Amino acid sequence: MTTITTPRTFSALESGWTLTALNPELAPEELRERLTAGIPATVPGEATIDLFHAGLIDDPFDGDNETRQQWIGDIVWRFTCEFDWHDDGNARHDLVAYGLDTVAYVALNGIIVGETRNFHRTYRWDARPYLRDGANRLSVTFLSPVASSDDAERRRGYYPHTEHHAFNQIRKPSYSFGWDWGIDVANAGIWRPIGIDSWSGARIASVRPLVDVRPDGTGVLDVHVEVERAGRGRVMTVADALDLNGVTGDGRGALPATVTVGGYDVNLEVAGVVEEGCDEAVLTVEIPEVRRWWPRGYGEQPLYDVHVAVGGIATEAEWHGHVGFRTLAVDTRADMTGRPFRITVNDVPVHARGYNWIPDSAFPSQVDDARYRRGIADLIESNSNMVRVWGGGIYEADEFYDMCDREGIMVWQDFMLACAAYPEDAETKAEVEAEAREQIARLSSHVSLTVWNGSNENYVAYSEWWGFKQALRADDLPANEHGYGEKGWGDYYYSELFPALLAELDPVHVYLPSSPMSFTQFTDANKDVDGTMHIWDVWNRQDYRTYLDYTPRFADEFGYQAPPAWSTLTSVVHDEKLDPFGAQMLVHQKASGGNVKLARGMRSHLTPGRFDDVSYNADGTRDWLIPTDRWDDIEDWHWACQLQQAQAIRFGVEHMRSLEPVNAGALIWQINDDWPVVSWAAVDYNGHRKPLWYASRDFFAPRFATIQPRVSAQAQADLSWEGKKVKPDTLALVVVNDTCSPWHGSWTVERRTLAGETLASQTFDDVTLEATSSVTLTLDASVVAFRDATDEILVATPASGDGFARVIHNPAEVIEQKLDRTPLTATVEATDGGYTLTVTAHAYARDVFCMVDKVDAAASIDGGLATLLPGETVVWHIASDGVDDPQAFAAPNVLRSANDLKRDWAAA
Repeated sequence: MTTITTPRTFSALESGWTLTALNPELAPEELRERLTAGIPATVPGEATIDLFHAGLIDDPFDGDNETRQQWIGDIVWRFTCEFDWHDDGNARHDLVAYGLDTVAYVALNGIIVGETRNFHRTYRWDARPYLRDGANRLSVTFLSPVASSDDAERRRGYYPHTEHHAFNQIRKPSYSFGWDWGIDVANAGIWRPIGIDSWSGARIASVRPLVDVRPDGTGVLDVHVEVERAGRGRVMTVADALDLNGVTGDGRGALPATVTVGGYDVNLEVAGVVEEGCDEAVLTVEIPEVRRWWPRGYGEQPLYDVHVAVGGIATEAEWHGHVGFRTLAVDTRADMTGRPFRITVNDVPVHARGYNWIPDSAFPSQVDDARYRRGIADLIESNSNMVRVWGGGIYEADEFYDMCDREGIMVWQDFMLACAAYPEDAETKAEVEAEAREQIARLSSHVSLTVWNGSNENYVAYSEWWGFKQALRADDLPANEHGYGEKGWGDYYYSELFPALLAELDPVHVYLPSSPMSFTQFTDANKDVDGTMHIWDVWNRQDYRTYLDYTPRFADEFGYQAPPAWSTLTSVVHDEKLDPFGAQMLVHQKASGGNVKLARGMRSHLTPGRFDDVSYNADGTRDWLIPTDRWDDIEDWHWACQLQQAQAIRFGVEHMRSLEPVNAGALIWQINDDWPVVSWAAVDYNGHRKPLWYASRDFFAPRFATIQPRVSAQAQADLSWEGKKVKPDTLALVVVNDTCSPWHGSWTVERRTLAGETLASQTFDDVTLEATSSVTLTLDASVVAFRDATDEILVATPASGDGFARVIHNPAEVIEQKLDRTPLTATVEATDGGYTLTVTAHAYARDVFCMVDKVDAAASIDGGLATLLPGETVVWHIASDGVDDPQAFAAPNVLRSANDLKRDWAAA
């Protein structure tokens, strides 16, 4: 189970649960009797998972089961549990629910205790009037989320949104209704613990340890402690009155409080008091010469232990956590290019490298600590230093943020409002504020938390998406600056509520109203040279070379699709003949025209034709597919798609990183999946790392070099016109040092034939890089003067690596290059924990990758997407419990390269 921090006074109700349907007539006829009688339920859990475990439905992810199981979202579900309870003498007994999904009524012993309207909140009710000594019965009745959202839309009116459900009408995660990568499994459940919290005197409602570092190096920790007092409600006992610190059982008096900070030869304790009649106190701890926390790649991640205690000996409430000390700022001052979004930690500008994160399962209760560890390892080992928690998902579990603290992964945290207009009626305002207050208080202690973001794409939606403003118009409202009445669409939350709450509760972090976001008034919200941007025309309607047209100051969302690993895909897609446009294949492709876009994207890179070529059907209608888009071998299609994803994102990120420091961040969409699907993920739902992930390990390296097109000084002087870009006419080696240590060395750049003959060479003997800096080295005309680009490459090699890898630049696309189709020989030998795969190239081998899951679905490999020059060898380790034929790991359909996608397309 996923770690959720609960007080020691809390007892979870985890056993004895039953699930029933209150409107079984909407379920398939053969299931109605069972659903009326009830089936065993797991808490935390969801209705769909219980149905699957009871054998009433098939795997929701398999085949086209998604369509057949839509009835689940129409059912009113009731979770019921019976439990024994006995009064232990505490003053308070609260029923606490840490996660209810979503619109629910909660009853104890047949009496309604409370109701919920928000997936993202914790609910607490004083249960004393309802509890009985001995047997008790708790029930949670969930209204249909589909019906609830539809009813709210009829009541409030239409507010524009993406996807097909009105997810913006209730406070349920947007993605659970389906997304362009997500399955539609809008169901209900108790997705986090529920139970009884028994306490006396006072309890700690929240702790917000806010940090700062003074110029002299002193760490300052302001611990904001908020308490709830037990209050009157029962006759005080003698034990209450004899509390050694004079704190009465109802907690009305002054409450002693202490904060203890330890670690790194520090052991400090500060005492204070929550005054009588008050519910909050601030205790300050100062640590001279504090050790600073750094993002991954810039330094270490020291964390100090913090213990907070409130109340007397008999009624003491405790909180345990950790803090890291660092300063944080963001630079958005206008410069010659526009306005940057550059994060600065400890006065050092940081280049953000990483991914967007979506919920790691369509069923959030199923995401345990092991899945979190796997996901964070995917970030760490890809050389990422930042992750964005996307606003259509969930506020993740405590362990997720703890891991980011420990590993130096900066967190960009969205509030959960995405791709829609959100009502600004009193009910929604109250829910969003309560949700935001809770989550700000919960997450503010995490040193990894770097950016709070108000919404995902909602400013762009308002200003640019067709029909958005028209749908908000209302004749009965006063005219605005556009001359017409308009319903509130959510800007209240982004421009008023969230800034006010952060100023009150967490003033030490960066805040953006929306992503993307420009910082200059009256400019395009998604302008590349101003603020943050999302780049989606590349996937939707442009060749990936279009990345070169942008100068992103901070690209926090961009991506390219590919299928999951072969074993993941074939475990859920069972079309009689596997085909990109098979019925079950398309169930697992949620993007509009997704597999057509994959085919178009390959043109001129892996297949013939141009991106915008069309064909015509027999009836004269246009067909975006052309004959050469169709692969004879589905395994070749699968490999070509995965390679294309890696090549497209590598092309984009290498361009962005070559622009440092103008570019200050690149966050790829996305690192993970929430089910087995064709998507933008770098790691599929089953944990298999796609070629993109291996490419990102290289292009996210803290020390990084790339060869990029540039404008020579002569061309700039001769062809420059005001407001018009000069086309690049040469190439340059761009060397980037995103570390806090300087580098000095030399680089040699050679133009070689694919067979290995050196045709030209240039050496840069004195290359010096200061900390967090870059240098651009223009290449000589003799080096870039390709005689035959289809048979030549550039190879840039550092004399002393020290973190830098060799650079290979291909001036021609795969389809054009004179590649040997079978450039590799390989051997496989058994070793501890698996096998050693040794691969040798007898010819130039571009982007070598081993699909180990085709042999063993549980296998993994420590390397991938390597390019080998003739005569070079790479040795990879395959982790596997054992297979019948180890040599299968070297089989042609397992050990792949870009070379083997070469075809005689003219003959085809």
